[in-house]
Amino acid sequence: MIQFKRVGKTYPNGVEALKQVDLEIEQGEFVAIIGLSGAGKSTLIRLVNKMHPITEGELIVNDVAVDDTLKGDKLRKFRREIGMIFQSFNLIMRTSVIKNVLAAKVADMSFMRSFLGLYKDADKIAALSALEKLGILDKAYTRADQLSGGQQQRVALARTLTQDPKIILADEPVASLDPVTANQVMSDFKTVNKDFNITVIANMHHVDMALNYADRVIGIRQGEIVFDGPSSKITNAILKDVYGREITDDDILAEAPKEIV
Repeated sequence: MIQFKRVGKTYPNGVEALKQVDLEIEQGEFVAIIGLSGAGKSTLIRLVNKMHPITEGELIVNDVAVDDTLKGDKLRKFRREIGMIFQSFNLIMRTSVIKNVLAAKVADMSFMRSFLGLYKDADKIAALSALEKLGILDKAYTRADQLSGGQQQRVALARTLTQDPKIILADEPVASLDPVTANQVMSDFKTVNKDFNITVIANMHHVDMALNYADRVIGIRQGEIVFDGPSSKITNAILKDVYGREITDDDILAEAPKEIV
């Protein structure tokens, strides 16, 4: 479980990104976070794995207090249970897909074994199994820079699966993909969520994909949660409250318009 208890986040430049957030996310939920750019979406998910520290309140993730005492080996162990997916994929483009996926195991290896690439057979099997699950096993020994954007994001997801996480945080995971590929990748996230009971929290700017793939939608405006509920309960009135303007049917059925990215 993830628990935000009156959590606030103010950056050193004085920007108040989140204000007194109260929120609980159960294990196995698929949550989409929507809102304008700068609303606090990325900040919220980056607090969960302590990429950014909270300023006030209390944040508890799987019974671990995410505070100033969480550091060093304790922080590294904590982060092993939380996968992170970025818009830019964060792959080593000049090496093979399988080596990119196996990078998830480097944190548990000695320097010499990781330097020489001496992975355990069990790690290799886990990596190949993750690639098979995502339909790209045939690309295992292809260089990452020879893949399409959608395939590269699947590699990033396979790497995260090999980490054996309880939570996956996805920061605009399909923002750089075309609509068809984006839907395919979101379907992969949904499969991972359901088949492995992994909590998925995705920061989204595609309104339609948030509604189609997430079980729960959280709307953030100016650092405050203005909606939190099932995707089936989203209405145009709620979207107007989140984005500050009327949202048309075309906005919902297609890619979110540029002004709400």
